[in-house]
Amino acid sequence: MGLVGYTQNLDQKSYSLDECISMALENNLDLKSADLRANSAKVNHQQSKANLLPSINGNFNLGVNDGRSIDPFTNDFINQELTFSNMGLSIDMTIFNGFRLLNSAKQNSLNRKASELEKEAAQQDLILNVTLAYLQVLNSKAVLDLTKQRLETTKEQLKIQKDFYDNESGNPADYADILGQIASDETSVLNSESNLNNARLALARLLNLPDSIEVDAESILLDFEKYKLSADEVYNEALQNLATFKANELRIEAAKKGVSVAKSQFTPEISVFGGINTNYSSAAQLFNSTGTSIVTTGDYVTVDGDDLPIMTEQTNFEAEAIGYKDQLDNNLNTVVGVAVNVPLFNGFRAKNNVALEKIRVEESILELERTHLDIKNAIAQVHFDMEAVYNRYLSLQKQVEAYQESYRINEIRFNNGVSNFLNYVTSKNNLDNAKVNLANTKYEYLLRVKVLDYYRGLTN
Repeated sequence: MGLVGYTQNLDQKSYSLDECISMALENNLDLKSADLRANSAKVNHQQSKANLLPSINGNFNLGVNDGRSIDPFTNDFINQELTFSNMGLSIDMTIFNGFRLLNSAKQNSLNRKASELEKEAAQQDLILNVTLAYLQVLNSKAVLDLTKQRLETTKEQLKIQKDFYDNESGNPADYADILGQIASDETSVLNSESNLNNARLALARLLNLPDSIEVDAESILLDFEKYKLSADEVYNEALQNLATFKANELRIEAAKKGVSVAKSQFTPEISVFGGINTNYSSAAQLFNSTGTSIVTTGDYVTVDGDDLPIMTEQTNFEAEAIGYKDQLDNNLNTVVGVAVNVPLFNGFRAKNNVALEKIRVEESILELERTHLDIKNAIAQVHFDMEAVYNRYLSLQKQVEAYQESYRINEIRFNNGVSNFLNYVTSKNNLDNAKVNLANTKYEYLLRVKVLDYYRGLTN
């Protein structure tokens, strides 16, 4: 009778728990998102500090205007093609605005620290999830080994019953029952292989790998000792070590700074400014004196009946274009001043912004309280389940010992024809199921221990 199922590649590398954690920390997409959020908070903090510095800006333009326009050199209307250029440098600095910029920088500093702690919390969560997934793979492997052992034991019994069947001795129905039991055991193996494959894929997803991986069962020490700490002791350690608590506390402090930022909208803003500017115009000309000449004025005087023109001496000029650099030097102008912006009425925007920021503070406090309550309840539940699983493990150990003895006796009696197949297979199934339950219980206990250690801040 053949068995078709999942086969493990013997050449596939087995990974230790530390290797899986390292790959997860490097590849996990959720952790990369947390890292990007932390980097964004860092940039926001840097920008808020830079906002305390003065703002310096330069400008330059060059263009051609054709038609009626204003000469930037003389401010006269002209109607000609004009090449113009302007340049300037300005500086502006806020002196006082109700400490808005300073409080914004402090708020972003707190948000930055909170984001870094949230990244640390994401790392802690990831390490825990990888560890639990890793243990689930080991659990699935242990159960698969037990189901394979059950199948091999049934096959050995089939050989014995086949000899009886071929020799026409014993109960022929026992041979048929064994064949049915083998089919049942093969189904259990297939189910166990499927569970193992799913556990491997779940671990691979955490590592952001495309295929399932093999784990090294010998790389993790599976100590099975009664947990020594109470739920309250675990919770007290969690308060000191879990990054999520510290992050939420920083979010509260950041929200309080947000209230101070909003209140600054009620205060005047004082700033100083200054600038230097110059310009150029192609229409600008310089008129140089080239001497004098005698010219008629157009008026006449009559002397003895003769009209004599009136002559005058005038200065002659020659137009000369003013150079680009000379115009920039000649047209320099500077400005300095103080600006005061006094908020008188803004549609209650400032008042409502303060109210919203205060609500955010309350929301942050509630979030911290909710985190405290959720984690405390989670620790209490996990601790209770862990103790229940531990007691069940001790009970199952005794059950396995009892069923081993029962199976040993019934196997001898069945092989000697003293007992029937029903008694034999019942003892066998009881023992096999007890072993599987014992293996599952062991890993259930270890999983809960790892969860409690996570809450204590012991992620390595």
